[in-house]
Amino acid sequence: MKRRNTLIIVATTLGLILSCPLATARQIPMPAEDHPGNIFVAGQEVSAKVDENLSPKPVRWRAMDDRGSIVGQGQIDSDNIKLGDPGIGWYRIEFLDDGGAVVGWTTAAVLARLAEPTPQDSPICVDSATAWFANGDATRQGRFAQLAALAGANWIRDRLSWNGIHRGPDEFAENTTYDSAASLQARYGLKLLQVFHDSPGWAVDKQLDDKRGTGRFTRDLRILYKFCKTMSKRYEGRVLAWEPWNEGNIDVFGGHTIDEMCSHQKAAYLAFKAGNPNVTVCWNVYAGSGSELHAQGVIENESWPYFETYNIHSYSKPKDYAGEFSPAREASCGRPIWITECGVPLPWKSGGPGNELSQADELEQARFLARSYASSLFAGVERHFFFILGNYAERNIQFGLLRDDQTPRPGYVALAGVGRFLAGAKCLGRMTSGDEASVQVYAFGSQPDGKSRDVLIVWADKATTWRLPEGVSVEVVYDYLGRPLGKDIPESIESAPLFVILPQGKAAALSLEAPLHGSAFRQSGASPVVLQLQMPQSATDLGKQAHKVDLKDEVELDVFAYNFGDDAVAGTVSLEHAPDGWRLIPGRIEIEIEPMGRKHLPIRVGAKKPAEGWIKLRGDFSEAGRPVLAFRLVPK
Repeated sequence: MKRRNTLIIVATTLGLILSCPLATARQIPMPAEDHPGNIFVAGQEVSAKVDENLSPKPVRWRAMDDRGSIVGQGQIDSDNIKLGDPGIGWYRIEFLDDGGAVVGWTTAAVLARLAEPTPQDSPICVDSATAWFANGDATRQGRFAQLAALAGANWIRDRLSWNGIHRGPDEFAENTTYDSAASLQARYGLKLLQVFHDSPGWAVDKQLDDKRGTGRFTRDLRILYKFCKTMSKRYEGRVLAWEPWNEGNIDVFGGHTIDEMCSHQKAAYLAFKAGNPNVTVCWNVYAGSGSELHAQGVIENESWPYFETYNIHSYSKPKDYAGEFSPAREASCGRPIWITECGVPLPWKSGGPGNELSQADELEQARFLARSYASSLFAGVERHFFFILGNYAERNIQFGLLRDDQTPRPGYVALAGVGRFLAGAKCLGRMTSGDEASVQVYAFGSQPDGKSRDVLIVWADKATTWRLPEGVSVEVVYDYLGRPLGKDIPESIESAPLFVILPQGKAAALSLEAPLHGSAFRQSGASPVVLQLQMPQSATDLGKQAHKVDLKDEVELDVFAYNFGDDAVAGTVSLEHAPDGWRLIPGRIEIEIEPMGRKHLPIRVGAKKPAEGWIKLRGDFSEAGRPVLAFRLVPK
């Protein structure tokens, strides 16, 4: 099933743009008149509402920047205070009683006005879970979308409940929160990546999946196929990419082995493409970046024709990305790597609906953003989604860039800085000092403010000095929130990153280590025949990515073959490889499968002093291809 690669000429008020099927109509975003979240762009007068429920009643206000410097103050004589234009940055506005005590506070931000629409290939993306964070609230959903667009996000990631929308075998809910969220995000020019991580209750095998129920993959891949095909059609033009599960490799989301993830992926890919050939089908993303066994499983199962992006997550330190992502670069098989959740775990200080960070940790979150984006793009990532836009506390950790009322933390302003300076960026390489201070310099070819430039992101683990080589001129330097600092690099390089803008091509004067890339592109077609091993969840050994079997006697394996093609197929399934000590009986089976049919394969397994490794079954269905199923078994 081949993707169409037609080019579409799209006329907009901004002129003619050349667009591929994953392009979206996009204009320069501007804040709404009521400035949701107290977000403004440079040149606008900053104002903020005074909470009428504050007690005692405040009589004065003061505004401070991220350094604690007062940038404005005055008497409160109405329900709306005006700060003027304090310039690009983040501001904490405090309300004081007549004794000078703080009785309430809010925040505001001033962003640079984007000079051009966000480039269609920009790597700067954000996770939002809009449909859940604003469940059934179209106004709040629209605000999330607008705030993401103002920050220069290209893609946005949402959440959908399979269990909530697929009510019965032939019953799909209409006019849901997922529909309104998808429409609004598309309206603001955002490319939407959708993910789900639950199965419908009516489709759960309660005998085999007694631990997690709807948190496990549906066993019958035909149910998955019907859902994915239906969703792909339903959201065509609004959802441009799908992840067919979230973090299925950990217990929280089902605890699946890699062979289960590969069979699930194959069926989902065929379904999404049947519903909309132009949609991008992503790998069902890992928690983390996947282990060496995960990478081996993807390759042994010949899964590369069934994903167009290889998706991972990380909550590690940026300095660890290059090594951590090594298995993902191998398993990507030449496809782009997307990191669709990447955040910094910081403990919240106060409870309640806000779960607020300390002011020190708010600033640490903001300093983290540019370091994280720069490090991941060097490590082979093509699209990077920060986790997460809205206020979200999990256990004792706060991840959100926005507070519960959608007003900003400093990290939101830092995201806008990254979105501005790394617009359409491609990593050119990095250089490190190698000393105790460990100056980090990452270079990009980018389009800050719509102009092709080289952009350096520079920071140090410990305060130190750093200079560019002789003859390399600087156009302008910006701090981590996007504030201009002039043409001179500051005397002290610290943990807060700097954006150093150079003329295009000037980064070549630096001694740069080349960016990392994924493995060579593997090419082969997707077969409509999918093979699947079904084992009880209780038999799962996640550490070895294997299924435990009792080898006192021969054990019957539940192996199934599905046909997701339009025509009946006939062929064979044979044992291609088994580690020493294992035997599978019979070694070859002839089968015929009708369209959307499923056949159980009568395979038994036994072993004597078995070695660890991959058992591989190979199908041969003539023009329908040679599907593979590779799995690992270990003695109970």
